[in-house]
Amino acid sequence: MPELIFPGPEGRLEGRYHAQHAPDAPIAIILHPHPQFGGTMNNRVVYNLHYAFHRMGFTVMRFNFRGVGRSQGEFDQGIGELSDAASALDYLQAMNPNSKHCWVAGFSFGAWIGMQLLMRRPEITGFISVAPPANMYDFSFLAPCPSSGLIINGTADRVAPPKDTHVLVSKLREQKGITITHEEVDGADHFFRDDEVHMKPMIDTVQTYVRRRLTENTR
Repeated sequence: MPELIFPGPEGRLEGRYHAQHAPDAPIAIILHPHPQFGGTMNNRVVYNLHYAFHRMGFTVMRFNFRGVGRSQGEFDQGIGELSDAASALDYLQAMNPNSKHCWVAGFSFGAWIGMQLLMRRPEITGFISVAPPANMYDFSFLAPCPSSGLIINGTADRVAPPKDTHVLVSKLREQKGITITHEEVDGADHFFRDDEVHMKPMIDTVQTYVRRRLTENTR
Protein backbone atom coordinates (compact mmCIF):
# COMPACT_ATOMS: atom_id res chain seq x y z
CA MET A 1 0.00 0.00 0.00
CA PRO A 2 1.55 3.33 -0.99
CA GLU A 3 2.85 5.56 1.76
CA LEU A 4 1.77 9.17 1.53
CA ILE A 5 3.18 12.42 2.77
CA PHE A 6 0.72 15.24 2.23
CA PRO A 7 0.41 18.83 3.45
CA GLY A 8 -1.43 19.50 6.69
CA PRO A 9 -2.15 22.69 8.63
CA GLU A 10 1.04 22.37 10.72
CA GLY A 11 3.36 20.66 8.26
CA ARG A 12 3.43 17.31 6.55
CA LEU A 13 1.12 14.44 7.53
CA GLU A 14 1.89 10.76 7.02
CA GLY A 15 -0.70 8.42 5.57
CA ARG A 16 -1.44 5.15 3.82
CA TYR A 17 -3.52 5.10 0.65
CA HIS A 18 -5.24 2.14 -0.97
CA ALA A 19 -6.89 2.94 -4.32
CA GLN A 20 -9.47 1.18 -6.48
CA HIS A 21 -9.23 0.92 -10.26
CA ALA A 22 -12.66 2.48 -10.79
CA PRO A 23 -12.32 6.28 -10.99
CA ASP A 24 -15.75 6.79 -9.44
CA ALA A 25 -15.19 4.42 -6.49
CA PRO A 26 -16.50 5.69 -3.15
CA ILE A 27 -13.89 7.13 -0.79
CA ALA A 28 -13.36 6.66 2.94
CA ILE A 29 -11.07 8.19 5.53
CA ILE A 30 -10.18 6.29 8.72
CA LEU A 31 -9.27 8.15 11.94
CA HIS A 32 -7.13 6.71 14.74
CA PRO A 33 -7.48 6.82 18.54
CA HIS A 34 -5.92 9.24 21.00
CA PRO A 35 -2.33 10.21 20.10
CA GLN A 36 -1.31 10.62 23.74
CA PHE A 37 -2.36 7.09 24.61
CA GLY A 38 -0.51 5.30 21.85
CA GLY A 39 -3.04 5.85 19.08
CA THR A 40 -1.67 5.65 15.52
CA MET A 41 -2.96 4.83 12.06
CA ASN A 42 -1.60 1.29 12.58
CA ASN A 43 -3.91 0.61 15.51
CA ARG A 44 -5.58 -2.80 15.00
CA VAL A 45 -9.12 -1.42 14.80
CA VAL A 46 -8.08 1.30 12.34
CA TYR A 47 -6.07 -1.17 10.25
CA ASN A 48 -8.99 -3.61 10.06
CA LEU A 49 -11.47 -0.85 9.20
CA HIS A 50 -9.16 0.34 6.43
CA TYR A 51 -9.03 -3.05 4.75
CA ALA A 52 -12.73 -3.68 5.33
CA PHE A 53 -13.60 -0.54 3.37
CA HIS A 54 -11.17 -1.47 0.61
CA ARG A 55 -12.76 -4.92 0.30
CA MET A 56 -16.09 -3.18 -0.19
CA GLY A 57 -14.77 -1.22 -3.16
CA PHE A 58 -13.70 2.00 -1.47
CA THR A 59 -10.56 3.98 -2.14
CA VAL A 60 -9.30 4.38 1.42
CA MET A 61 -6.88 6.55 3.33
CA ARG A 62 -5.75 6.48 6.92
CA PHE A 63 -3.18 8.84 8.38
CA ASN A 64 -1.35 9.89 11.53
CA PHE A 65 -2.56 13.00 13.31
CA ARG A 66 0.00 15.75 13.97
CA GLY A 67 2.89 14.67 16.17
CA VAL A 68 2.36 10.95 15.52
CA GLY A 69 4.85 8.89 13.51
CA ARG A 70 6.25 11.02 10.69
CA SER A 71 3.47 13.62 10.92
CA GLN A 72 4.71 17.03 11.97
CA GLY A 73 3.29 19.23 14.71
CA GLU A 74 2.15 18.65 18.27
CA PHE A 75 -1.02 17.31 19.88
CA ASP A 76 -3.70 20.03 19.94
CA GLN A 77 -6.52 18.71 22.15
CA GLY A 78 -8.64 17.73 19.15
CA ILE A 79 -8.81 21.20 17.58
CA GLY A 80 -5.79 20.77 15.34
CA GLU A 81 -6.59 17.10 14.81
CA LEU A 82 -9.95 18.08 13.31
CA SER A 83 -8.09 20.39 10.94
CA ASP A 84 -5.75 17.50 10.08
CA ALA A 85 -8.76 15.33 9.24
CA ALA A 86 -10.22 18.06 7.03
CA SER A 87 -6.89 18.39 5.20
CA ALA A 88 -6.70 14.63 4.72
CA LEU A 89 -10.21 14.58 3.28
CA ASP A 90 -9.32 17.47 0.97
CA TYR A 91 -6.33 15.50 -0.29
CA LEU A 92 -8.35 12.31 -0.76
CA GLN A 93 -11.07 14.16 -2.66
CA ALA A 94 -8.53 15.94 -4.88
CA MET A 95 -7.13 12.57 -5.91
CA ASN A 96 -10.61 11.15 -6.52
CA PRO A 97 -12.69 13.95 -8.07
CA ASN A 98 -15.21 11.54 -9.64
CA SER A 99 -16.17 9.77 -6.43
CA LYS A 100 -19.90 9.96 -5.67
CA HIS A 101 -19.85 8.79 -2.04
CA CYS A 102 -17.69 9.84 0.89
CA TRP A 103 -17.53 8.08 4.26
CA VAL A 104 -15.65 8.71 7.48
CA ALA A 105 -14.84 6.05 10.06
CA GLY A 106 -13.17 6.60 13.41
CA PHE A 107 -12.22 4.64 16.49
CA SER A 108 -12.44 6.11 20.01
CA PHE A 109 -10.87 9.64 19.87
CA GLY A 110 -10.99 9.23 16.08
CA ALA A 111 -14.74 8.65 16.30
CA TRP A 112 -15.13 11.98 18.11
CA ILE A 113 -13.04 13.76 15.47
CA GLY A 114 -14.91 11.98 12.67
CA MET A 115 -18.30 13.07 13.95
CA GLN A 116 -17.07 16.68 14.18
CA LEU A 117 -15.90 16.38 10.58
CA LEU A 118 -19.48 15.48 9.64
CA MET A 119 -20.55 18.93 10.77
CA ARG A 120 -18.01 20.64 8.52
CA ARG A 121 -18.41 18.53 5.42
CA PRO A 122 -21.94 18.05 4.06
CA GLU A 123 -20.60 15.81 1.29
CA ILE A 124 -20.01 13.00 3.82
CA THR A 125 -22.76 10.48 3.12
CA GLY A 126 -22.18 8.03 5.96
CA PHE A 127 -20.15 7.43 9.09
CA ILE A 128 -18.89 4.60 11.26
CA SER A 129 -18.22 5.46 14.90
CA VAL A 130 -16.45 2.66 16.80
CA ALA A 131 -16.43 2.95 20.60
CA PRO A 132 -17.10 6.71 20.71
CA PRO A 133 -15.88 8.10 24.07
CA ALA A 134 -19.14 9.79 24.99
CA ASN A 135 -18.07 9.80 28.66
CA MET A 136 -14.96 11.90 27.91
CA TYR A 137 -16.04 14.29 25.16
CA ASP A 138 -19.04 16.47 24.45
CA PHE A 139 -20.97 15.28 21.41
CA SER A 140 -23.67 17.97 21.69
CA PHE A 141 -22.29 19.64 18.54
CA LEU A 142 -24.29 17.01 16.60
CA ALA A 143 -27.34 19.26 16.50
CA PRO A 144 -28.47 18.23 14.08
CA CYS A 145 -26.38 15.25 13.00
CA PRO A 146 -26.10 15.75 9.23
CA SER A 147 -25.91 12.13 8.04
CA SER A 148 -26.93 8.62 8.97
CA GLY A 149 -24.40 6.20 10.35
CA LEU A 150 -23.45 3.25 12.53
CA ILE A 151 -22.32 3.45 16.14
CA ILE A 152 -20.79 0.22 17.42
CA ASN A 153 -19.26 -0.62 20.79
CA GLY A 154 -18.40 -3.54 23.05
CA THR A 155 -20.58 -4.45 26.00
CA ALA A 156 -17.49 -4.80 28.24
CA ASP A 157 -15.93 -1.44 27.31
CA ARG A 158 -14.49 0.17 30.45
CA VAL A 159 -12.83 3.07 28.63
CA ALA A 160 -16.03 4.33 27.02
CA PRO A 161 -18.81 2.65 29.04
CA PRO A 162 -21.85 1.38 27.09
CA LYS A 163 -24.28 3.40 29.21
CA ASP A 164 -22.79 6.63 27.89
CA THR A 165 -22.94 5.34 24.33
CA HIS A 166 -26.61 4.48 24.85
CA VAL A 167 -27.33 8.05 25.96
CA LEU A 168 -25.56 9.42 22.88
CA VAL A 169 -27.48 7.09 20.56
CA SER A 170 -30.80 8.01 22.19
CA LYS A 171 -30.15 11.73 21.72
CA LEU A 172 -29.16 11.30 18.08
CA ARG A 173 -32.19 9.13 17.37
CA GLU A 174 -34.47 11.98 18.43
CA GLN A 175 -33.36 13.92 15.38
CA LYS A 176 -35.38 13.79 12.18
CA GLY A 177 -34.10 13.03 8.70
CA ILE A 178 -31.32 10.62 9.70
CA THR A 179 -31.12 7.04 10.92
CA ILE A 180 -28.66 6.06 13.62
CA THR A 181 -27.97 2.33 13.71
CA HIS A 182 -26.53 1.04 16.98
CA GLU A 183 -24.88 -2.36 17.40
CA GLU A 184 -22.98 -3.93 20.27
CA VAL A 185 -20.41 -6.73 20.30
CA ASP A 186 -21.08 -8.98 23.27
CA GLY A 187 -18.16 -9.21 25.68
CA ALA A 188 -15.85 -6.93 23.69
CA ASP A 189 -13.69 -4.40 25.49
CA HIS A 190 -12.70 -1.00 24.11
CA PHE A 191 -10.02 -2.48 21.85
CA PHE A 192 -11.84 -5.59 20.53
CA ARG A 193 -8.77 -7.58 21.60
CA ASP A 194 -9.92 -11.06 20.62
CA ASP A 195 -9.68 -11.26 16.83
CA GLU A 196 -12.19 -14.04 16.27
CA VAL A 197 -14.64 -13.37 19.09
CA HIS A 198 -14.69 -9.55 19.04
CA MET A 199 -12.79 -7.94 16.15
CA LYS A 200 -14.24 -10.12 13.39
CA PRO A 201 -17.89 -9.65 14.48
CA MET A 202 -17.31 -5.89 14.73
CA ILE A 203 -15.83 -5.70 11.23
CA ASP A 204 -18.55 -8.01 9.85
CA THR A 205 -21.19 -5.70 11.32
CA VAL A 206 -19.54 -2.67 9.74
CA GLN A 207 -19.36 -4.36 6.34
CA THR A 208 -22.98 -5.49 6.47
CA TYR A 209 -24.10 -1.98 7.34
CA VAL A 210 -22.01 -0.20 4.70
CA ARG A 211 -22.96 -2.64 1.95
CA ARG A 212 -26.64 -2.14 2.76
CA ARG A 213 -26.25 1.63 2.60
CA LEU A 214 -24.38 1.45 -0.70
CA THR A 215 -27.11 -0.76 -2.17
CA GLU A 216 -29.79 1.70 -1.05
CA ASN A 217 -27.89 4.60 -2.58
CA THR A 218 -27.63 2.92 -5.99
CA ARG A 219 -31.30 2.07 -6.35
